[in-house]
Amino acid sequence: MKFIFLLFSFLSISASAQILSERERAQLKDELLADRFNSLLPQLMDETSIDMWLVISREYNEDPVMKTMLPATWLNARRRTILVFYRNKALNTIEKLAVARYDVGENIVSAWDKEKQPDQWTRLVEIIQERNPGTIGINYSEYFGISDGLVKTDYEELLEALPEAMEQKLVSAEKLSIAWIETRSEQEMKILEQMVKITHDIIDEAFSLKVITPGTTTTDDVVWWMRQKVTDLGLETWFHPTIDIQRSNEILKSHIESFSKGKEDQFILPGDLLHCDFGITYMGLNTDCQQHAYVLEKGEEEVPAFLQNAFSLGNRVQDIFTGNFVEGSTGNQILQMSLEQGKQEGLRPSIYTHPLGTYGHSSGTTFGMWDSQEGVPVNGDYPLHINTVYAIELNTTVTIEEWQKDIRIMLEEAGFFGVNGFNYVNGRQEAIKAIK
Repeated sequence: MKFIFLLFSFLSISASAQILSERERAQLKDELLADRFNSLLPQLMDETSIDMWLVISREYNEDPVMKTMLPATWLNARRRTILVFYRNKALNTIEKLAVARYDVGENIVSAWDKEKQPDQWTRLVEIIQERNPGTIGINYSEYFGISDGLVKTDYEELLEALPEAMEQKLVSAEKLSIAWIETRSEQEMKILEQMVKITHDIIDEAFSLKVITPGTTTTDDVVWWMRQKVTDLGLETWFHPTIDIQRSNEILKSHIESFSKGKEDQFILPGDLLHCDFGITYMGLNTDCQQHAYVLEKGEEEVPAFLQNAFSLGNRVQDIFTGNFVEGSTGNQILQMSLEQGKQEGLRPSIYTHPLGTYGHSSGTTFGMWDSQEGVPVNGDYPLHINTVYAIELNTTVTIEEWQKDIRIMLEEAGFFGVNGFNYVNGRQEAIKAIK
């Protein structure tokens, strides 16, 4: 498989990352899709016991799963698009068909000639009859939104078209759709590693005197600088960034305020402990990162030791948490084990880690939410699988005697769980950045 590598400057993101052109991106996207369809999908269908998978959408109302399957030149589905994936395990084959007027890119072949069979649903029934699958997966799910993409109208028309014997074969494709969304290929991980590096570089520049003039620059100024930087590089963000401040003379905000995206615009001053929440989108993948910086006061040469020590406790919570990653364990099991271990060490942790990749808040194993530290029903019971990526998002509250108050160290980094265990995709922050 021809693979085009994303290039970027190792010296400074301001030197302009060499992002692929639109044409090159399209070529790479279709190559990645081909690899996923031919190498990954058969394995996932076998593991989830789905012989045939139907993904059905109408234009501008796409199933979230279908969005990840469309070729680069298809920005949306066309009319009603029905994708049919048929796995013949005995012959070790995978068919990728479209009950549509066109081939869906180079990977999915049109299997409907309207002149021969005017009715689209009837043609679908013919395709199913010709292959006689044991199980037919469709995308509905009560708890996993990304897996619940089959809309009511299409569902009802599908049922009306299918003979009763075929209807009895319908099952939820929840596990298959989650696996498709959460599992990363080797090629995708090469891209994601470079994306996280770019994310870190943008944060480094944002948290510097190139962008921040203490007493003049506001938090919103930095937010919009980050948005513009992303746009100028030819990238996108999947959420609006935030910059917030903790100060020695202000009480610690509640979790609700801390997680609000409507942050108060404040002037950045010497002595401020800054925190950002920032991520980018590229090639159908996403990053999500939270880091800290400190604005040195007059006479200070480095970040005060008491703040760096507090930050190290945040790193400790990360180590405890990711050290408990075991394939097959559920998110709730890992969450509770990690919280208990952290508290036994005298920490005050909060963990709310989510799957990351094709979507920012993606499908897969959920490890708590900031307001559900006792565990998350159903979604938190989903087991941990290999070749998956997570935004390792958490915090710990630390008492700062020098400030006579609590602060919250809030961290988030992309992490990969594979056959060799857990590792950060492009490292993690291990010390507060000094703005001087």
